Amino acid sequence: MKNYPSAQIRNIAVVAHGGAGKTSLVEAMLFNTGVLSRLGRVEDGTTTADYHPEEVSRQMTIHTSLVPCEWKNCKLNLLDTPGYADFISEVKGALRVADGAVFVVSAVDGVEVQTEIIWDFAEQANLPRMVFINKMDRENANFYKVLDELKESFHANFAPIQLPIGQALDFQGVVDIVDQKAYRFENGKAVPTDIPADLADAVAEYREKLVEAAVEADDELMMKYLEGEELTLEEIKLGLAKGVQTAKVVPILCGSATKNMAITNLMDFLVDNFPAPVVDESKPLAVLVFKTLADPYVGKMNFVRVYSGTLKSDSNVYNAKKEKMEKIGQILYVRGKTSTQTPTLPAGDIGVLVKLQDTGTGDTLCEKDKAVELEGIQFPEPTFMVAITPKSKGDEDKLGNAISKILEEDPAVRLRKSVETKETLLIGMGEMHLDIIMERLKRRYGVDVLTDTPKVPYRETIRAQVQVEGKHKKQTGGHGQYGHVWLRLEPLPDKEFEFGEEIFGGAVPRNYFPAVEKGIREAMAEGVLAGYPVTGVKAVLYDGSYHPVDSSEIAFKIAAAQAFKKGALQAKPVLLEPIMEVEVTVPESFMGDIISDFNTKRGRILGMDPAGKNTKVRAHVPLAEMYRYAIDLKSMTQGRGSFKMEFYSYEEVPARLAEDVIKKAKAAAEAEK
Repeated sequence: MKNYPSAQIRNIAVVAHGGAGKTSLVEAMLFNTGVLSRLGRVEDGTTTADYHPEEVSRQMTIHTSLVPCEWKNCKLNLLDTPGYADFISEVKGALRVADGAVFVVSAVDGVEVQTEIIWDFAEQANLPRMVFINKMDRENANFYKVLDELKESFHANFAPIQLPIGQALDFQGVVDIVDQKAYRFENGKAVPTDIPADLADAVAEYREKLVEAAVEADDELMMKYLEGEELTLEEIKLGLAKGVQTAKVVPILCGSATKNMAITNLMDFLVDNFPAPVVDESKPLAVLVFKTLADPYVGKMNFVRVYSGTLKSDSNVYNAKKEKMEKIGQILYVRGKTSTQTPTLPAGDIGVLVKLQDTGTGDTLCEKDKAVELEGIQFPEPTFMVAITPKSKGDEDKLGNAISKILEEDPAVRLRKSVETKETLLIGMGEMHLDIIMERLKRRYGVDVLTDTPKVPYRETIRAQVQVEGKHKKQTGGHGQYGHVWLRLEPLPDKEFEFGEEIFGGAVPRNYFPAVEKGIREAMAEGVLAGYPVTGVKAVLYDGSYHPVDSSEIAFKIAAAQAFKKGALQAKPVLLEPIMEVEVTVPESFMGDIISDFNTKRGRILGMDPAGKNTKVRAHVPLAEMYRYAIDLKSMTQGRGSFKMEFYSYEEVPARLAEDVIKKAKAAAEAEK
């Protein structure tokens, strides 16, 4: 593929709710440019964009695919994105580097959840966008119903550019409202026809609305229109293009991707109306990495967009974020899984770099003496967590290496080692997201992984003050062992541990104080109820005795540990659980469900605050109730809710639940013996 100047490039994110037909639309575009000799099908796993094994087996997009094609002397860099919530980070990366977005909406299903969520992202970025109402040939397809839904769902200046000729099983073609021409489709080819008489009034009505939308983007045209002057076709097209490019007008087109009906009209519209990248050739090099992929054959692939300057193969560049130099080897133009080399990647274009050492998603590549750092990508925070262990004991190292590659590739995955529970925790966007990662670990890296619900990092504490003696005395011939302490244990709210001493008259020499404290701290690592770490205790050494020959640090450490264990049993020990501060953002209509659900989860509502179109609910909820909340929230809000949480404090576990936790912990300890 040749290099194109920026004026002839269109960087387009193709976005939708899953199943609306994004990938089929991209496939039809490729077919129309002559790249493909036949249309691939998602159901058969034969499309250009969905080529990863997990995409073929699930018949869904999981990774954003770069699929460029050439049309009317323009290069369309199509970014085919996933439509399921678990892979929203892929969409975020694509929207960051696109200059416009095509929202694909099913004529049967209408506006769905992910359409709403992605629309908000595009709105925040003020990204030019258009809607393609797909599946016009399907049973129950209804263009006008979807049009009404779009107007109800979004505050946007929607402007239908086409009206369908027939709908559902009667869909035959479209009327172009701008040019006032009609087309029927035969084998993907547009055949001019007369505007049907029954559509004449609708065409006139929508053309008037289209003219009103077009002049809103141009003050000169607006004045002319208000003064009653007739606008020329060229002026209407100019105003429309300006409105689209400034995100003031959202055009609506329609067709059928699988039948390749009205797709060439859409392609013409993108070339004529979508913005070209804004670049400055005179500025120094600035390149953003928006996606990283670990390809089993090519190796590490960094998908990049050039914002200024020209990227050249066999050159050295500077990673501004990592503060490291990188050697650029090959630069590739990719189309799905196929690739061709290019010596340069000009400003405005998108391509792939291979085998860079330190560069990852969100990094900026530039010249060291003219360093710049482009704005990165705001990825959502993952919230669904599982504990992972390799199925085979010898696979720990293998798993570590494989996970590090997954983390490099997927910015929506986190790995955390829990000090309290000794578990390795993998955190992702949802159940399906982590299932696919497990599959990838097995298929690509040969590591079988077991998953489980993470353990709750419980704690133990005391609720009463006690005085307790600990004595360690042993005579073994020669030097013996002697340590003797009296401790006072007191509850210490809001603090982990404090050690004090009130020794008078040298009953215990000062040089043994550190050993006493160490003995207590070691004993606190395993509580007396269920073996969980102890917190919230003040221990005071107030008396004891020593032997001038047999006393030693180890003897005092053992005596102190014995005293602590004995005292903890007497001091009304209780089980504590971590309480999380949770913030849930949902449309107001789901508030009742959220609050009711928190009540069943032993949560305490702290307050509610408006957040744009949504409401934020703040609550304190036990961590034990939150491990599957990502799934619960998705179910309650049809995917419209999001949440974040952080540790707040430890609180006492209700007695009936504590009994169950203690019983299970003792059974697990027995099983390990």
